[in-house]
Amino acid sequence: MYDELTQVDIDKMKEEITYRKTVLRPKLIEDVQIARGFGDLSENFEYKCAKRDKNRNDSRIRYLERMIATARVIDGGSGGEGIGLFDKVTMFNEKLQKEQTIQLVTTLRQNPLKGLISKESPVGKALLGHKAGERVEITVSPEMKYTVEIRTVEKGEDDASMDISAY
Repeated sequence: MYDELTQVDIDKMKEEITYRKTVLRPKLIEDVQIARGFGDLSENFEYKCAKRDKNRNDSRIRYLERMIATARVIDGGSGGEGIGLFDKVTMFNEKLQKEQTIQLVTTLRQNPLKGLISKESPVGKALLGHKAGERVEITVSPEMKYTVEIRTVEKGEDDASMDISAY
């Protein structure tokens, strides 16, 4: 399986890998060596913490490299008349009687707390291609469905200002 990512996503991941390998990794290795000098490793909390931080950094590097290797690069433009990637959508949830504004993004940049919703999520999949004024049924699971009315669509573009998620 692959993730659909924009070239900006790939570039951001490459930048992070470079930073982690050239700046962070040497510092973390040094921290491990310093902590090792504090004495018995079985009771050395500083050593365990330094080792954990180094391993987390190495894990993140592997994760990013795997994401790049398996990614399928897609166009970052919104394109077409319907809702597309990076568009801001204001919708009215008929069940909750509540209006909400979200922005459709790639899975790497999703952050539901900030209204950044993956185009691969049930909401994202349901909204893609639709237009303002349309009613769309969103299926979260076979038992959980709700309808939203698309109020406005503001075309967006991949401006690289959104951070990539930590994991």
